[in-house]
Amino acid sequence: MNRLPIRWKITILIFVIVSFSMLLSGVFIISDFFHTKEEELSQRALLTARTVSELPEVKQHIVGPKQSRALVNPIVERVRVIHSADYIVVLDMNKIRLSHPLPAMIGTVSRGADEGPAFAEHTYTSKARGEIGTVVRAFVPIMNRDHEQIGVTIAAYRLPTFWEAIDTLKEEIAMAVVLSLAAGGSGAWLLASHIKRQMFELEPHEIAKLLVERTEAFNAMHEGVIAIDSNENITIFNDRAKQMLGIEGDMIGRPIRSVIPNTYLPEILEVNKPIYNKELQLGNLTIWSNRIPIKVNGKTVGAIAIFQDRTEVKRLAEELTGVKAFVHALRVQNHEYMNKLHTIAGLIQLGHVEKALEYVFQVTEEQAELTQFLSRHIKDESISGLLLSKIRRGKELGIRVTIDRHSRLHRFPPRLDHHDFVILLGNLIENAFDAFQGIADREKEIYISMEQNEEICSLSVEDNGQGIAREHINHIFDEGFSTKGKNGRGIGLYLVKQIVEKGNGHISVQSEEGKGTVFTITFDMQLH
Repeated sequence: MNRLPIRWKITILIFVIVSFSMLLSGVFIISDFFHTKEEELSQRALLTARTVSELPEVKQHIVGPKQSRALVNPIVERVRVIHSADYIVVLDMNKIRLSHPLPAMIGTVSRGADEGPAFAEHTYTSKARGEIGTVVRAFVPIMNRDHEQIGVTIAAYRLPTFWEAIDTLKEEIAMAVVLSLAAGGSGAWLLASHIKRQMFELEPHEIAKLLVERTEAFNAMHEGVIAIDSNENITIFNDRAKQMLGIEGDMIGRPIRSVIPNTYLPEILEVNKPIYNKELQLGNLTIWSNRIPIKVNGKTVGAIAIFQDRTEVKRLAEELTGVKAFVHALRVQNHEYMNKLHTIAGLIQLGHVEKALEYVFQVTEEQAELTQFLSRHIKDESISGLLLSKIRRGKELGIRVTIDRHSRLHRFPPRLDHHDFVILLGNLIENAFDAFQGIADREKEIYISMEQNEEICSLSVEDNGQGIAREHINHIFDEGFSTKGKNGRGIGLYLVKQIVEKGNGHISVQSEEGKGTVFTITFDMQLH
């Protein structure tokens, strides 16, 4: 049985249910048949007994001499045959039988237990079991013209047995069984096929296996995963999500709002469209989230959120925008200093001591000036390190990176931190580097400026690269859009826009093809 396909299992189950239902229905039908038959025979017995009790010949002979009393039985037998009664018995007031189907019983005394009320002028019916089976009997008193009781008439009809009832109803039962089994069998097969299609033609053990594999796959993910149904009840809550949110226990089936009061996931059921790469605040946790509606056959049946701790996202973003390049910058700087040391050593060996000293003073002065400027006016080591790295990177690429010596950055705008500024500056400067691809006819320059006072904070990155085509200006901040063709990811400026929106800032772009581009970002320092 366990190896049968699910379609057959469901069909057999439904078939058994239909058969059991038919059996119960049959019991009720047979029971109703017997009740109806009993009522019918009771009425016939009363009618027959009354007919005999009202016959003048019976009334005349029942009180006559012995020869006259002997005439009662033939009269009654004719009535019995006409009315198809099983037997009719006439008793006088001494309970002596004047008629009976068995001649030997005529003239004997009846000792029935239920005859008493009939001799007190009561008319009634009763059911009793005798030699011929269960019978329904009617008792009717016989009254003379003076309304005096002179005897009792008993008319009896036998109730059919169970098998006789089945035989009587065999055609109806056969028709009902055939129709029920045909309809039940067809319905069972159709229902089983429908259920099978709903289960994507999978067997129960295959579904169980998929469920276990799905659960383990979600729990193995490094990202948090939470899903809800259309009633906002949780259907998925993996281990990573519990770990990030500090939740323990089984969450499946619970309302999402009772577990995470400030959840943003039900919003997807309302807007019915995905929201990607959105930074959200859940209690004290800042997450980077993708929220997507779950659709089956075009109908939204739930929503799923896949999210990361923003600390991890920032780490990845910093790697993309150049913070990881600090180590590379140190290597470049070490290589550059080795070259300078070789130059100094060569000048000394050639006896040009004064030129060697002049060269040392020049190099030291340039490096010290830049270092002192950054440490004095840029109060965050990450930003200073990023700028140094980009200057070194520019030298490798033959691009002069200049920082406006009036630049200042003492604190970050509200809602933003050094991670956000690393992503902003890193992406804008990397885009400026890319703007010089294919350009060799002029000196390549990037100019970086940062201004800050009590009211605003402004960043500006300007290059004299190839510029941005007019038709692309309105799309450069769209996720996935890139002017670099297949080599571009379309992520950098999208992240920049996300951070600007987070800090409630403003970004403007001025570009002219063949001449260069200026990105300017402004934040309100008094934002609450």
